[in-house]
Amino acid sequence: MLTSETIAALAAELAEAERTRSVIPRITARYPDATVEDSYAIQGVWRDSQLAAGRTLVGRKIGLTSKAMQQATGITEPDYGVMFDDTVHHSGAEIPYDHFSNVRIEVELAFVLARPLEGPDCTLDDALAAIDYAVPALEVLNSHIELEGRTIVDTISDNAAYGAMVLGDVRRRPDEIDLRWVPGVLSRNGQIEETGVAAGVLGHPATGVAWLANKFHQHGARLEAGEIILAGSFTRPMWVERGDTVLCDYREMGTIECRFV
Repeated sequence: MLTSETIAALAAELAEAERTRSVIPRITARYPDATVEDSYAIQGVWRDSQLAAGRTLVGRKIGLTSKAMQQATGITEPDYGVMFDDTVHHSGAEIPYDHFSNVRIEVELAFVLARPLEGPDCTLDDALAAIDYAVPALEVLNSHIELEGRTIVDTISDNAAYGAMVLGDVRRRPDEIDLRWVPGVLSRNGQIEETGVAAGVLGHPATGVAWLANKFHQHGARLEAGEIILAGSFTRPMWVERGDTVLCDYREMGTIECRFV
């Protein structure tokens, strides 16, 4: 376990990396005995510093929930991070490329909760009953720790590599559509780069919401009504550059388009 001083120092280092759009050496290279608990502690100190600076928490992201993402990263269990109000965009947005490091895009569904959700025995059915609606989303990955050789400890410390999300316009209640079969066809500058279906996320994209509620219970917390839960990617991450136009087609759930400027 890391000392509280080391945890605070690493959280400050990550906050500075976010401010300067820079990348720091792997935490696990410097502290090979760091644990998952340490990484969530680092993330928590960083989160609290952002809240103290005036940012507003609007939800949580779940990462590494599909085989595609686990194979792409070499990390084999889910993780989670926090999302602030100033990171939420809508389809058609122009997104400043320089706000991020190691910029990639993932295809996801997001869920907005109608009521609180808590563990320890939360099921998929419990999650579906608590969800107000689903909406398609793109996640912008933002990694401040060097990618080569990173582990889940590095990723969690870095707020699960969350940078921003772009929400679509079509909302569906869980009983209106079979969420498992929502497709995603992701294009960059008119060329299809990645495809997938939402069932790739733990068999059902809302399974991750139940997982998160149970995980939160271990920390004495719960998910609250109104929170946005970004449920995890069902494609591999796609690298983007300044000037790229990104389009994702979710069929009956519409399309999302954004441009990096």
